[in-house]
Amino acid sequence: MSDPKQNYSFWTKYKRYAGNELLLYIIMIVGIVLGIIIFS
Repeated sequence: MSDPKQNYSFWTKYKRYAGNELLLYIIMIVGIVLGIIIFS
């Protein structure tokens, strides 16, 4: 795991992409759920 300072720096740098990142997480979660359904 990267140390907290590096994480903070990373999030600060990509702060303006927060909306797109939230969308990305939603898509990722939906994809995982669909994957579980398909493979079970």
